[in-house]
Amino acid sequence: MTNLNALAGISILYVLFLFGVAFFAERASRRGRATWLRAPIVYTLSLSIYCTAWTFYGAVGSAARNGFEYLTIYLGPSLVLVGWWWVLRKLVRIGRVQRITSIADLISSRYGKSNLLGVGVTLLAVIGTTPYIALQLQSVTLSVEVFHQAGAGAVEEQSTAFWVAVGLAVFTVIFGTRNLDANERHHGVVMAIAVEAIVKLAALMAVGIFVVWGISGGVSQTLARIDASELGQWDVQGGRWAGLMFLSAAAFLCLPRMFQVMVVENDNDPQLRMAAWAFPLYLMLMSLFIVPIAVVGLDVLPAGSNPDLFVLTVPLEYGQNALALLSFLGGFSSATSMVIVAAIALSTMVSNHIVMPIWLRMNENMVSVSGDVRNVVLLSRRLSIAGVLALGYLYYAQSGGGAALSVIGLVAFTGVAQVLPAMLGGIFWRGATRIGALAGLTIGFVVWLYTLYLPSFGPGVIIPQSFFVSGPFGVTWLHPEALFGITGLDPLLHAVIWSMSLNTIGFFVASLASFPSPLERLQGAQFVNIQQGAGGTRSWSQGVAEAEDLMVMAQRILGAADAQALFLREARRQGSETHLPAPTPEFLQILERELAGSVGAATAHAMVGQIVGGMSVSVEDLMAVADETAQMMEYSATLEAQSQELSRTAAQLRAANDKLTRLSVQKDAFLSQISHELRTPMTSIRAFSEILRDGDGITPEEQSKYASIIHDEAIRLTRLLDDLLDLSVLENGQVSLNLGDGLLCDVLDRAQAAALAHDDKRGLEIIRKSESEQVWLNTDTERLSQVFINLISNARKYCDAPQRVLEIRVSQNDALVVDFIDNGSGVAPEAQDVIFEKFARVSDQKAGGAGLGLAISRQIVTRLGGEISYLPGETGGAFRVVLPLKRALAAQ
Repeated sequence: MTNLNALAGISILYVLFLFGVAFFAERASRRGRATWLRAPIVYTLSLSIYCTAWTFYGAVGSAARNGFEYLTIYLGPSLVLVGWWWVLRKLVRIGRVQRITSIADLISSRYGKSNLLGVGVTLLAVIGTTPYIALQLQSVTLSVEVFHQAGAGAVEEQSTAFWVAVGLAVFTVIFGTRNLDANERHHGVVMAIAVEAIVKLAALMAVGIFVVWGISGGVSQTLARIDASELGQWDVQGGRWAGLMFLSAAAFLCLPRMFQVMVVENDNDPQLRMAAWAFPLYLMLMSLFIVPIAVVGLDVLPAGSNPDLFVLTVPLEYGQNALALLSFLGGFSSATSMVIVAAIALSTMVSNHIVMPIWLRMNENMVSVSGDVRNVVLLSRRLSIAGVLALGYLYYAQSGGGAALSVIGLVAFTGVAQVLPAMLGGIFWRGATRIGALAGLTIGFVVWLYTLYLPSFGPGVIIPQSFFVSGPFGVTWLHPEALFGITGLDPLLHAVIWSMSLNTIGFFVASLASFPSPLERLQGAQFVNIQQGAGGTRSWSQGVAEAEDLMVMAQRILGAADAQALFLREARRQGSETHLPAPTPEFLQILERELAGSVGAATAHAMVGQIVGGMSVSVEDLMAVADETAQMMEYSATLEAQSQELSRTAAQLRAANDKLTRLSVQKDAFLSQISHELRTPMTSIRAFSEILRDGDGITPEEQSKYASIIHDEAIRLTRLLDDLLDLSVLENGQVSLNLGDGLLCDVLDRAQAAALAHDDKRGLEIIRKSESEQVWLNTDTERLSQVFINLISNARKYCDAPQRVLEIRVSQNDALVVDFIDNGSGVAPEAQDVIFEKFARVSDQKAGGAGLGLAISRQIVTRLGGEISYLPGETGGAFRVVLPLKRALAAQ
């Protein structure tokens, strides 16, 4: 017989093997080689977490006690997959579109993103799953005890359960909390579960084959042995069978671990299509040898042997230690896979619906402050995993693990099934309300506690013994196992009927008596019409949110890289050239759903709401979802796509029209300015010429003064005409460049001297670094000097700082870059895109000029093979001139 040390060593090696499988799957996923991880067969095998230690060990025990009743646990999920495949498809699509992270998140999101409902479902799931986790620890402990030759005391049993719980907690924390976004899938965990599914199926079938052919001698002999036993009597209790099939079907949909692998881990519809036929086949194979093992165990083992352990004790009875060890690993796989996924699902629910809302309340004004919240979420999930496993261990330690495995499993099934009315009503009935869901869950939970969960501890443990005799305080119709005076029912069936019926009645009555909030109506339309593509209904109005605050919040949850990619993608979709999109209702909805993948729908809604300042739904939104049909939804989706395209085109046209309008206004102002600029010198020349011609007795000094005025005005007029002619020649490409070699520093020296020749009293301080200007250029130095003169003159004229400073920076990489940056207020953002137009005058200062300087400079730099642009984001006015470095060499 295998001793405990060898068993421990083999178990550790098996766990290390699972670690390796999970590690390599995670690494393949990170490297983008996860196609095989998304294979439908892997998804189908991951559903095998439904087959826990209860079905591996407890199914044989159930068959030994109750005959073929164990089949109901397999028939329920099979009927759901075969007959209700369309329900599962709808759940999966809702999960993908709404980025649902758990069954609590589904209920919370459907009913107006109510965190109260999320907390309720979370508490129900934790309470209902705790005995289930204890069941797995009990099964592992009992199987270890089978290999102990002399038996073990209670301390050793609890020690075994404790170290199993610790090991499972470590594995789950390592591979279950790597990714914050629950929709990034736990590929490592899923692959490990798929491997465990193969192990437990192979182990159970190996034991069955040994029993049928190795012990009984063949199929006919096995059938004869079954007919001769009490199990051969086909005794079907219709009511109990129907109740158990309903219960197992409901649990298949509502168990947190099943929802995790079936909805959250689902990638596509083909996975579900294969599971619809392949998983019932898997269940059939798992149940194939249950009765033969039970019959042979009852025949060959001593009276009083635990039938839950026949899968182990029968091979050991015949000295098949290797087969018994394989069977142990199968049971170990059944227990560990359930605990791992259940811990992941429950930790997500506890984190998203309990820890994060509390954190938000404690940090109410810190949502838009920078910092990484992901560490808070991940820490809370890791602590929740440890807490859930600790609760399971404490339940096992306190209860003593004496109850049959199947009894504990059915109690847990009944508890989680209380979510079913709210879940199905929410995805098929738009009239379902938050009040209805809360009422139904509360009533069902209380009835389940009173009629099944607390009585499962035994009379007098929690519920007084007197309650089971005459009811509480002598009220017989409140008897826990004969509610409302109805006696004679099986206790389990009694609890299922009353809890589910009162739950459903409370749900429908309260929903009909209450009116859904606007957000509930909108969420209801999206959930009910998910297969018709209803995803455009908005829940946010145009609020007062700043895109920068939303970015900070998103970075704290999603991480800097993912948040920036999301904002950039949405900005481009809106047609914006910036990195931040406008906080439109559509963008707020997209952002909320992205955050929901990490912290749940209710918490994400609360975080966005703190920044936006509230939610408002327009009458038009409510009317749009009031009486829609499938045809209307399809037509609406088409119109929405066309509307978005038209909106983007309209935005671009509006921007172009605004620019043309400004240019038109500037052209009119330019013509007026040109008329004034031409008329003023001509008027002066004419007036003073007439004085010189007609004036008698004018002194020589006055003649010289008037002649100087005429000369200056003629120069002014000539300069204006030269600018117009120069611009026209440049635009028409008729200019001839006089290329030659020259030093950049010499060009800047000439430009500085010319621009400051007539400086005003305030002066302009120019900062330069001569060592960076020692660059040889092959260009038209006169034309380049003209550009530099214009930029320096503009700084002298328009810089509004008290002490005007212009810094000229020179750098070179693939090209020569010359920046001119002053310390003024710069050019207004709305004018930056038109300052290089030939009609542009954007300054309010009376500095003279016709607004042609930058237009001429742009034409010159373009002809020289470079470019000139305005630099936004600097402290003052900033212009950059970029020139090619075809023959530029540093001066020696």
